[in-house]
Amino acid sequence: MHKILIVDDDSHIRDVISFAVEDAGMKATQAASGDTALASVMANPPDLVILDIGMPGKDGLEVCRTIRRNSDLPILFLTARGDEVDRVVGLEIGGDDYVTKPFSPRELIARVRAILKRTNGPAPVEAAGFSHGQLVLDPDRHRCTFAGAEVHLTSSEFSVLAALMRRPENVLSRAQLLTSVYGNNIHVSDRTLDSHLRNLRQKLAEAGCTKGVRTVHGVGLRLDTCAS
Repeated sequence: MHKILIVDDDSHIRDVISFAVEDAGMKATQAASGDTALASVMANPPDLVILDIGMPGKDGLEVCRTIRRNSDLPILFLTARGDEVDRVVGLEIGGDDYVTKPFSPRELIARVRAILKRTNGPAPVEAAGFSHGQLVLDPDRHRCTFAGAEVHLTSSEFSVLAALMRRPENVLSRAQLLTSVYGNNIHVSDRTLDSHLRNLRQKLAEAGCTKGVRTVHGVGLRLDTCAS
């Protein structure tokens, strides 16, 4: 049973999400503040965190930054409808996805399931992994390495890279890439994909893979040579 930590300073919202999570067959725990959430993550790590950005005190962005120092734990942000800047920043610092308030519990659970599916890895037929030059992806262990050094990716970044590595010689359109990562049932904006691609490129470059993901203008994206 997946454990979901729900972090929001509004008790009504926490209760609504908890009901939806438990109705979907998962276990829900709650935290009313950023500090409480971090303590809960340390003491009893969940499988995913649903994290409100706009909390008083230690907000969701700060909580995400703290978690990302030591963990690739999946994070789904809750944001106010007009806070586009917060949504973009949330994705850039390592959030996997977001849902805007007011939200549909059904959509929220669909996004939770999509993230957990990516985190748990693809079908067993792909468990052997992929390699492209010195870049190696192990879906079974959710592990990425370049030249033997580990590259720490969030579940969404990992899924973007896996989609490209399944067909390393092909150019994938943005629509194909979004469908490969998120499926057909969830709308994801281009800004979300852009944030994941930017983070992925930065992490690969820091590991020495300076040409990891190439944009073919007017067509889509493909893997490059990943030269060290």
